[in-house]
Amino acid sequence: MSEPVVTRFAPSPTGFLHIGGARTALFNWLYARHTGGTMLLRIEDTDRERSTDSAITAILEGLTWLGIDWTGEPVFQFARAARHREIAEGLVAAGSAYRCYASPAELTEMRELARAEGRPPRYDGRWRDRDPSEAPAAVKPVIRIKSPLAGDTPVDDQVQGRVVFPNKDLDDFVILRSDGTPTYMLSVVVDDHDMGVTHIIRGDDHLTNGARQTILYQALGWRVPVMAHIPLIHGPDGTKLSKRHGALGVEAYRAMGYLPAALRNYLVKLGWSHGDADVMSTEDMVAWFDLAAVGRSPSRFDYAKLENLNGIYLRAAEPAEVLAALVSALPWLDGADDLRAAWSPALEAKLLDAMPGLKERAKTLVELVDNARYLWAVRPLALDAKASDLLDADTRSMLAALAERLAAAEAWDAGSTEAVVRAFADEKGLKLGKVAQPLRAAVTGRTTSPGIFDVLAVVGREESLSRIADLAA
Repeated sequence: MSEPVVTRFAPSPTGFLHIGGARTALFNWLYARHTGGTMLLRIEDTDRERSTDSAITAILEGLTWLGIDWTGEPVFQFARAARHREIAEGLVAAGSAYRCYASPAELTEMRELARAEGRPPRYDGRWRDRDPSEAPAAVKPVIRIKSPLAGDTPVDDQVQGRVVFPNKDLDDFVILRSDGTPTYMLSVVVDDHDMGVTHIIRGDDHLTNGARQTILYQALGWRVPVMAHIPLIHGPDGTKLSKRHGALGVEAYRAMGYLPAALRNYLVKLGWSHGDADVMSTEDMVAWFDLAAVGRSPSRFDYAKLENLNGIYLRAAEPAEVLAALVSALPWLDGADDLRAAWSPALEAKLLDAMPGLKERAKTLVELVDNARYLWAVRPLALDAKASDLLDADTRSMLAALAERLAAAEAWDAGSTEAVVRAFADEKGLKLGKVAQPLRAAVTGRTTSPGIFDVLAVVGREESLSRIADLAA
């Protein structure tokens, strides 16, 4: 029986949970679910100057909003520093690592000489076999691993294939700094081992780290986890993803009105595919996800594709589901101050009634809110440019006559108001649009909206007639 899969997501809390990190978390989560395993969360907060509590909160909230959970409590790397130091000292005692007393000036000289000779800057191993009794009193040593001097270190990667690194290029890297703090390279290996991680799924910018960490695993006599280094996300133009492309925090996508399920679906398609499937439920993703289907080429982030996919999710959802998503997103939603201020149980009920028409015309919740503003607009309505142009003296006069007919309607629902407007248009010898469009402009302040008769029904008789009266001649 094979060992249960354990993956981990290990962000550094030096900023928000960016979109690339969110995809890495999703891939770890899906693979763990697919294999019946677990995903752990480790906060790599060893950079004490840049790590912040607000960033930790943003990461945890971003994962939760995206629907990605983890097993157990988050592990904080800095709290395990004593364990990391213990391992480093044990490697020295075993002869697999050594104290290096090279001064900053010596290290600078090494780098400059390497550059002058056209070589990559590498530590030259000068303290590898020297007797510690020769150590200068003024220099606090670092601890370096004894990397193999010859041969290669292969990484058998689940995405990149077998990648071989010449050991001469890996050098004796530092595992414990002179102030006693562990380096990333050591902390990651010790934590992954102690947490029982079987599969490391991360960005391919860590591929060289995979070789260095393999050296550490071998020095410690520990089994090397399975590694899968996934390509990074680029912008639509093929360059490194930046803020102008969409390298924002996950919270920004919530504020822009994207649904978590749609963003999950979009992210999983960045670098992984399953046949021709574009729209996938979470259950589909879990059932289908496999590292073998992850591509080696960078994927390209495309806002238009994300918006289109989000629109598909909005249209497919039940009105009550969209309303629930709107209520959940409302505290963070961009440009929704007026809706937050106007919110009431009565407005919530109106939104639910109007939702079938609203969700068909929006790609994001922000767009949906913008299209729904007629529901809480304050009289007299502000008209957009097209509505203002449409409501000339003749159409205002027509609206005044139409308002009398509507006021006399026995019932106020979509069918009843449509019958009144159609009869009025026939009597005046006008096409329905010549009446319906000015009516739409008067009741919503715009020339586009859900069906005007549905709009009248949701806005209500009294408010609709009052809005028409404000503009009628």
